[in-house]
Amino acid sequence: MAGRGFDVDDAFLHLCKRDRKLAAWLRKLPPIPADPRWGKPFDPVDALARAILFQQLSGKAAGTIVARVEAAIGSDRFHCDTLARVDDATLRGCGVSGNKTLALRDLARREAAGEIPSLRQMAGMHDDAIVAALVPVRGIGRWTVEMMLMFRLGRPDVLPVDDLGIRKGAQVVDKRDAMPTPRQLAERGERWGPYRSYASFYLWRIADAAAAAKPVRRSQG
Repeated sequence: MAGRGFDVDDAFLHLCKRDRKLAAWLRKLPPIPADPRWGKPFDPVDALARAILFQQLSGKAAGTIVARVEAAIGSDRFHCDTLARVDDATLRGCGVSGNKTLALRDLARREAAGEIPSLRQMAGMHDDAIVAALVPVRGIGRWTVEMMLMFRLGRPDVLPVDDLGIRKGAQVVDKRDAMPTPRQLAERGERWGPYRSYASFYLWRIADAAAAAKPVRRSQG
C-alpha cells in the first residue's frame, strides 16, 4: 500500500548526500515544505475533469469556464452523474471547446464503466499502474497524471522527464549548454530516487531562479 506524502526533511538530506551539484542549490533556496494537499481527500474524476478544463488556458480564463460549468450542472463536483445533466451545446456555451467536451464525455463514460480507479484504489496501486489506468482517457497525458501523483497523492519518486521546467532546472544545475533530453534526464535522476518528486520541486524553483537572475539588456542611446 502506498501512503500519501513523504518526509521532506529526509528527502532533503538524501538529495544533498547523493548529488553535490544539486545540493548547492538546495542549500541556497528556501526550503520546500510538504504540500498540505497530500493529506486531503479528493475525487480523482473531479481532479481530472478540472485538469482537462484548465489545459492551454490561463488560470483566470479557465477558472471562469469552470465556474460556468459548475453553475450549469448545479454542482461543484464533476463526475458522470453531474456531467450528464448538461448537453454538449450547453458545455460549448460555457466556453468549453469541442475537444475538451469530447474529453469530458470520455472521462464520464469511463467512470461509469468502472475504469477510473478511486482514491482508495489508488492507495494500493504503483505509480505506473495509475498512469496506465488514466492515460487512455481522451485529453489526459502522462504529464497530467504525474502532476496528480506528485501534488495530490504525494508520491515521492516521480520525475516528469518531459516537463520543460524540470529539464531547464537540470540544465542550470549541471551548467549545460542545452537542456537534457528526457532520456538523459531520466538517467541523471536515477541518483535522486526514491525522492525524485522532491528533486523535481527544486528543479522548477531552480529554473525560475535562473530566469529571474538573467541580466536585462538595456538599449544604448
